[in-house]
Amino acid sequence: MKILHSGAALSKIVRISENLRQLERRTGRKYLPLNRGVNMVCSIDLNRITQEIDFNSDTIQVYPASRGTFKLRQAIGKHLFLQKSDPDHILVTAGGMNALDLIIQTLDVKKVHLPAYHWENYGHILNIRQKAQGTYFCRKELTEQLPKLRGDAVLICDPGNPLGEKYDDRKQFALIKLLNDNDIPVIFDSPYRRLFSDPTDDYYARLAELPNVVICESFSKSLGISGQRIGFIHTPNKELYEQLHIRLMYCTNGINGFAQEVVWRLLDTPAGQEAVDEFRQNTITDIRNNLDFLKRKNLLAEEFYEEAVPQGIFTVVKCPESELLEHRIGSVCLSFFTKEHKVKAQRYSRICVSYPHDEFVEYFLPVSAHA
Repeated sequence: MKILHSGAALSKIVRISENLRQLERRTGRKYLPLNRGVNMVCSIDLNRITQEIDFNSDTIQVYPASRGTFKLRQAIGKHLFLQKSDPDHILVTAGGMNALDLIIQTLDVKKVHLPAYHWENYGHILNIRQKAQGTYFCRKELTEQLPKLRGDAVLICDPGNPLGEKYDDRKQFALIKLLNDNDIPVIFDSPYRRLFSDPTDDYYARLAELPNVVICESFSKSLGISGQRIGFIHTPNKELYEQLHIRLMYCTNGINGFAQEVVWRLLDTPAGQEAVDEFRQNTITDIRNNLDFLKRKNLLAEEFYEEAVPQGIFTVVKCPESELLEHRIGSVCLSFFTKEHKVKAQRYSRICVSYPHDEFVEYFLPVSAHA
């Protein structure tokens, strides 16, 4: 039979995980899986909310609403947009990657501009959807090239992956508004922000007023439930919303009802909010302690944070992937995340810093910087 090839490849990160498991079986020793993008400081305590779920209800047993349940969309608008967004501007998706794919395939653009260092799956989705990939090396470059960007879209991830860089909100909002005002679609992908922000954060509410901005969010990082595969898209553009709704319906026929019930309870019930607060505080504390430790050991690649601060669940260290593996630490060579700086990037590795601090320190104590 004839096959249409996607033009994409399976993730190297998955292959690294498989290699670590093989090494653990062969050596009988534990390896630190910091190649993965999973919060591993602690698990969120879902037992606080699942005991109240009626598993025989229509919410769980019947096909879910194609846009997501109204109460979940309402809760997202209430808690993430401070009641300044309409539930009819929100679509519940099967995680962040599903959301990104839907947006990219629906926008009528030929090219999407990505940061020079970016999550590999952006490029794979663009290949599958036959969209060209552009590159920008700094935020200032976008303001200087407005005429060249017209007809294209710009993707901004903040805090970023793989660098874990967090830009100043005020400057970033001014940039996004400038792009919006020049009719350049902005895909704002932010699966990490809500992990580090408090309930008064109004950034999404401000972005929601910009008609050319599409917000893509996942609850995998902020609520620690990557296994539930649930996120959302926000857009005030009615035409885009309708087309996204159609594609979402025929792609998923509705998002898992249990996952929606879990997220609604985490966002909108006292027991859920307590579980989220505890998870966030424990996770943030160890992430910050791990970053401080890397700085003290001169392992943090601070040259990547001249215009930003390291804040996400990832960071870059001055040590190649192969050497970290010798210390039983899983990582991903930074060259994997860029097309333009591959030679330079081979000296660095991306690691996940969302890991219990004491164990993190134990593994990194004998590691020395080399880049």
